[in-house]
Amino acid sequence: RHNHTASVLCRYLQSHGSITGTMFSRAVATRLPSAARRAAGSIRCMSKEWIPDVSLDTQLVHGGVDPCEKTGAILTPVYLSTTFVQDSVDEYLDKGYSYSRTANPTVKMLEEKVAAIENGYGAICVGTGMSATASCINGFMNAGDHCVITNCSYGGTNRIAREQFMNLGMEFSFVDFTDPQNVKDAIKPNTKLIFSESPTNPTLKIADLSAISEIAKEAGILHVCDSTFATPYIMRPMDHGCDLTIQSLTKYYDGLNIGLGGALISATPELYERTKLVQNMHGNIMSPMTAYMMLQTMKTMGLRIRQQSSSAMKIATFLEGHPKVEKAVYPGLASFPQKELADKQHRNGLHGGMLWFDVVGGDTAAIKLMDNIKRPWTLCENLGASESIITACAVMTHANMIREDRLAAGISDGFIRISVGIEDPDDLIRALDEALNSL
Repeated sequence: RHNHTASVLCRYLQSHGSITGTMFSRAVATRLPSAARRAAGSIRCMSKEWIPDVSLDTQLVHGGVDPCEKTGAILTPVYLSTTFVQDSVDEYLDKGYSYSRTANPTVKMLEEKVAAIENGYGAICVGTGMSATASCINGFMNAGDHCVITNCSYGGTNRIAREQFMNLGMEFSFVDFTDPQNVKDAIKPNTKLIFSESPTNPTLKIADLSAISEIAKEAGILHVCDSTFATPYIMRPMDHGCDLTIQSLTKYYDGLNIGLGGALISATPELYERTKLVQNMHGNIMSPMTAYMMLQTMKTMGLRIRQQSSSAMKIATFLEGHPKVEKAVYPGLASFPQKELADKQHRNGLHGGMLWFDVVGGDTAAIKLMDNIKRPWTLCENLGASESIITACAVMTHANMIREDRLAAGISDGFIRISVGIEDPDDLIRALDEALNSL
């Protein structure tokens, strides 16, 4: 994996001349991940020996965060300092920090924990999921470069590709990623990036990441996957050969509707160095307070996702049999078109808290349902939270897509997306049933 990434990155740097060895070495002290960075600048922590091979649930709680040796504090402190005092010019950066745009101890701990959970080498944590997406494209594409991207992605991803990056001279081919051959056929001589999303937002289409990663590797192209819907608890792209992973931390990492955040995780040191440089140049950072909160909320990710997956399956089964529903789609249903791939790629029989359905009557019926449905359902645009959220995508989350693109991607006028929370699923079903019967 490291050799593949190094060769791809070297070709990129040679062709664009956008970074030099001097620029790399200038900031190494603030960009080394994991053990090297801890040695360079982490606070001194107690180091009791751990049992080997702990589970993901245990990693989500602890994730290398040790009690402070000086105070015994079990939680990572919030370092709100803008700058960090240096003892002398010769000892500049000996403590690992100089300015919080470049590195902050609280944010760094979150980045290390996210990288570990995602099975990556290093991560940058930024302001939002879209910030992570923009950082990826900014970091690995340039004018004249081409990207093969899924034709059904988060609406903001589609918009930034069309409205900003195309205007800067980049090319994008929007193709159906459910068949890896479509991806292979779309590759051009100037293709620098393959951009997957699995499952897709909001249609839940699944990309065979192992097959697409093999295609990318053979062609010497980087493969990034936005796996916000899956979360690392269900599927880690780097386990399937991806070079980069995008997460909107706002969703399941936070899970409580508290904070905004995004992460771009790299599989190798070379990719991490590039993403860290881009982050520093753009000033695309996360606040220490948000990082502190994310360090706490992500501890319950496993508990929440197991409950959300169970409830989503129960709700999807109910919807599939309702007369006012044309179609219900959830990867756990036997009727799901890619059930075999979903079961293979998603761990432990879990398929997440996201599902969608089409109501009889199109957008008019969908809007009426949105306006009339009772609590505990909440009408808003987030997802992955403890509260159950219902959204009419055609007029809300994906309203910025060209209608033809939206319909081609499978987002109909009556398309309703559900983000299942942790409430009693029977209460959620009763509220849905009442709202549907009123249409």
